Parts: sequence; structure tokens; C-alpha cells
Amino acid sequence: MDSASQGVAPRTPAVEGLTEVEEEELRAELAKVEEEIVTLRQVLAAKERHCGELKRRLGLSTLGELKQNLSRSWHDVQVSTAYVKTSEKLGEWNEKVTQSDLYKKTQETLSQAGQKTSAALSTMGSAISRKLGDMSSYSIRHSISMPAMRNSATFKSFEDRVGTIKSKVVGSRENGIDNLPSSPGSGEQPLPDHAPF
Repeated sequence: MDSASQGVAPRTPAVEGLTEVEEEELRAELAKVEEEIVTLRQVLAAKERHCGELKRRLGLSTLGELKQNLSRSWHDVQVSTAYVKTSEKLGEWNEKVTQSDLYKKTQETLSQAGQKTSAALSTMGSAISRKLGDMSSYSIRHSISMPAMRNSATFKSFEDRVGTIKSKVVGSRENGIDNLPSSPGSGEQPLPDHAPF
């Protein structure tokens, strides 16, 4: 059996320029560094657990810590040179824009348009209110007494029906009959006393 079949990795040929002794020293140092990394990871994990326990006992939460970190980061951004320069540049641009004639004319035009629109809406609102007030002051009696209304076909039809019902009711009472005439085919039965009139 060869060494590959026994589970032992075959030796790689020495890297160019390295002797077998130098290669062995480097491999030993690599193993030592890897062991130190494992040890440091274990120590770091233990320290993180201890830190978490201390924070829990002090009542510090992850959210509070996150807020503190964000606040610190934002402060760092605000004092950074790039942020300060950008803020100054934006301030200069804003000043140039607001001092320009085009900006001032546009602002005046928009202000005048807003005032005119406000006045127009106010006038329209008061006109609508006046019209609604005028309409609500009319009563049904005034509407019925108007000649155009009296001459309409709907009013005449309604007036004829009321007149017909009145003559039937008054005419039957004058004849001594207190009952209203019944509809055809109902067999001349009197209406009940609790009729919905």
C-alpha cells in the first residue's frame, strides 16, 4: 500500500527556492500560528460571554448599544472633512440660488398666483353660500304659488287627483255615507277604522 491509501497526505515537493529544512520550519510555524488562532478564538468567545453577562447585569440592551453606536457614527460623519466641505458647498449653492433673479421672480409669481387663487376660491365659496341661502329661504308655499309651477303638467295632475279624492270624500259624507268608495272588485266592504290616512 502506498501512503495515499493509508490516509496520510503525500508530501508536496518543496517550493522553488526552499530547502526541505526551511519548508519544515515554515510548516511548524504554520501549525503553531493555527493553534494560537484557535486559542485566541476560544479566549475571545469567553470574553464575549463575560461582556454579555456584565451588560445584562447592568441593564444595557443591544438596542441601546446600537443607538449609541449609530449616534457615535453619525457624530463621526458630521465632523468628517468630506461632510463639512459638502455642507459648505450646499450652503453656497443654496445662497446662490435664493439670491438669483430667476428664483426671486418665480417666488413672486407663485406668491401672486396663490393669492389670486385664494381670492377666487373665497369669492366662489361666498357666492355658493349666498345661492344656497337664497334657495333655502323659499318655502314650498312660495314655489306652489308661482304661476309657472301651477301651469305645469305635474302640478295639474296632482291637483286633479287631490280634487277627485276630495269630491269623493266630501260628496259621500254629504249623502250620509261615511265610508270611502272601495276599489272595483273588492265587494263593497267598508274600510277599517284604522285606515292609514
